[in-house]
Amino acid sequence: MLIQNGRVHDAIHEAPYQADILIRDGKIAAIGQGLTAGNEEIVEAAGLDVYPGFVDAHSHLGLDSDGVGYEGWDYNEMNDPISPQMRGIDGFKPMQPCMRDAALGGVTTVCTGPGSANVLGGTFCAVKTVGKRVENMLVKEAIAMKCAFGENPKRCYQDKGVSTRMTTAAKLRETLYKAKEYLEKKEAAGDDASKKPAFDLKMEALIPVIKREIPLKAHAHAAEDIFTALRIAKELNVKITLEHVTEGHLIADELAKENVPCAVGPSLTNASKFELRNKTFDTPGILAKAGLQVSIITDAPVIPQEYLPLCAGLAIKHGMEPFAALQAITINPARHAGIEDRVGSIEVGKDADLVLCAGSPFDTDPAIKAVYILGTKVE
Repeated sequence: MLIQNGRVHDAIHEAPYQADILIRDGKIAAIGQGLTAGNEEIVEAAGLDVYPGFVDAHSHLGLDSDGVGYEGWDYNEMNDPISPQMRGIDGFKPMQPCMRDAALGGVTTVCTGPGSANVLGGTFCAVKTVGKRVENMLVKEAIAMKCAFGENPKRCYQDKGVSTRMTTAAKLRETLYKAKEYLEKKEAAGDDASKKPAFDLKMEALIPVIKREIPLKAHAHAAEDIFTALRIAKELNVKITLEHVTEGHLIADELAKENVPCAVGPSLTNASKFELRNKTFDTPGILAKAGLQVSIITDAPVIPQEYLPLCAGLAIKHGMEPFAALQAITINPARHAGIEDRVGSIEVGKDADLVLCAGSPFDTDPAIKAVYILGTKVE
C-alpha cells in the first residue's frame, strides 16, 4: 500500500512534513516524496494528518469485564497478595467489543496486564488491538512485572496480612530477596540437579526482574509511595517504571534526579481515593518540562481506551506542549514498554500502524478517517 501526500507527524521530529509512506508486509518500507507504487493499493491522504498508531503504556484492556459483570473480570488475583506467577496473556480476551473501540479510536498497541490489588500481581504484555488469538496479537509477551504500593493492597488484603504501607514494602522486599537467593542457588548448581533449589513458579517469574531483563511496573500515586518504590528498586538493583504518578507534579524536582520513566493517569476521573486528592491534568506537562520521559495512560477500563488521545488533549489544555503530548501517547509509551523498535513512531522498518485524521486527534471529535494496524485497515 502507498499512502500519498499526507501531512506526517512522525513523533520524532516536532514539525510535520508532507510525505508518502510505502507499506510492505505490514512494515513501513519507505518514507519520502514522489514515491511510486508497483502493485500496491494507493491511498490518497492529501489534506489529512498521518500519525503513528497510539500506544498506551498502562491498561487492563482485555482483562476487564467490559460491562458484563464479575464473570468477565480477570485482572486481579484475589487469593494471594504475592502473585508474580500470574501472566496477563492468560486472562486476555481478544473478542471483547472494547478491543474494536480502541482500534477505531486509533489506539493500536496497549500494554495490558494484572491490576493493583496485589503487592506483586504478575506480568504485563504488549498487544495489538485487533485479532482473535492473543499469541497472534503479541508485540512482546512479558514487558514488566506489576507491583503496587499505597491503598489498594491494604484495602484488598487487610484480612490476609497487609494492613499498612510498611507491610506492602516489607513483603515486596522479602520476595525480591528470596528471588535473588533462588537465582543465585540455581546458577551455582549449574547442571547438578541435586543442588538446585526446589522449583518455585513465583521465584521463576521474578528471575527476569532480578536479572534486569524487565522492570518492576510500580503502581504508585502518592509521593511517599513513589519514593518507596524507588528506594526498593535501588536496594535490589532492579529496573523500575513509575505508574500513575498522581503526585508527581509535587515532586518533579526529585523525580528529575531519578530519570525514571513515568506513566501518568488516569486523570479523567474523580478523586475516588485519598491518595488521588492531588490529581490534576497539570502533572504530565510539569514532568515533561522537568525533562522526564512521560507517557499518558487511561488505565482502561477506568477511562475507555479510545479516549487516550483525548487525555493527551486535556494535558495540552493544562499546559503540556502539543509535541510532548503526542510523544506521550506514541514513542514514549513504546520506550516505557521496551517495544520502541516496533511501534511508537513513523520510521522505516517499524510496524505500519497509522492513524489518518482530518484534524487534530486531541480534539473531542478527532475526525479519524482510517486506522491501519500492520498495514491492514481496521473495519
